Amino acid sequence: MAMTLRLTPRETEALRRRAHAEQTSMQEVAKRALEEYIGAHEGEAPLDVVLDQQLDRFDGAINELNRWRD
Repeated sequence: MAMTLRLTPRETEALRRRAHAEQTSMQEVAKRALEEYIGAHEGEAPLDVVLDQQLDRFDGAINELNRWRD
């Protein structure tokens, strides 16, 4: 899938320098950075996603607790 990545001039120049230093393309450097970021955050899930998944699991207990509210 193709996509457009808009960078500031400063980001573009930093990416260009890194690609030159590694003797590879700017695209390859950006792809590796993205893969590293995703790998580092793979096990993390936003709180709202976790809550959506777990609320169904505890629906009966939540309903029972609601009966005891003042």
